[in-house]
Amino acid sequence: MKTDLAKILSVSGHHGLFLFLAQSRTGAIAEALSDKKRTAFDAHSRISTLSDIAIFTSEGEMRLSEVFTAMKKAADEGVSVPSPKADSADIKKFFATAVPNYDEDRFYVSHMKKVLEWYDELSKYASLDFVTDEERENGVEEN
Repeated sequence: MKTDLAKILSVSGHHGLFLFLAQSRTGAIAEALSDKKRTAFDAHSRISTLSDIAIFTSEGEMRLSEVFTAMKKAADEGVSVPSPKADSADIKKFFATAVPNYDEDRFYVSHMKKVLEWYDELSKYASLDFVTDEERENGVEEN
């Protein structure tokens, strides 16, 4: 099954990723990808969908789905994906291989670590095969 990044949430102040389940009167109900525990987030929670997030490159912005795909391709070619807790030099080296045109002045190591955390969680609990905008519009079943 494909993962719809428009339904995968990152919530400021909460560890991990969440799957959007429903809108509530005061916010949203979501389920943690890792342990399937449901949580209600209020309207004051800073919620971002992964489909709305992009990284800076020398050509502009690169959507997170494209970044994850590039990371997966690099991993499939034998490049080891570092842990988010790895040395900064190793993390930069990996991103230089996977996304060689990333903007070094605006895409910081702290951002790289967050992207690595999300990639790791998606690879464990979801799929790295993503629903495209066209598929989303046509109502394709997703994870």
